[in-house]
Amino acid sequence: MGVTKTDLFTDRQNALAQTAKAFAHPARVAILEYLLKANACINGDLVQELGLAQATISQHLRELKEAGLIRGTIEGVSVSYCINPQRWQEIKALFNRLFDSYNGVCGPGIC
Repeated sequence: MGVTKTDLFTDRQNALAQTAKAFAHPARVAILEYLLKANACINGDLVQELGLAQATISQHLRELKEAGLIRGTIEGVSVSYCINPQRWQEIKALFNRLFDSYNGVCGPGIC
């Protein structure tokens, strides 16, 4: 069997790219910002806050949950979502490692 494209890259590079995909839609960024501000919410709050259809919100929540960025707990007939603090710290470290590796110096003729 041949090598897949992801096999050409390190685990860290693949993890960073996969995580970046979770941030790659403005609705998901808005959901994360809302959850960070509220520290928890009920799914219905997001529909009113963002003005998107429930089905659309649910799809974005599913993407964020699959990436481990959020977690949800069932409360009666609703699901309450919040930031997954452990995963948030892992992602923060992953991105910080990338951003901190830049020393601010450009090569000749590039900047």
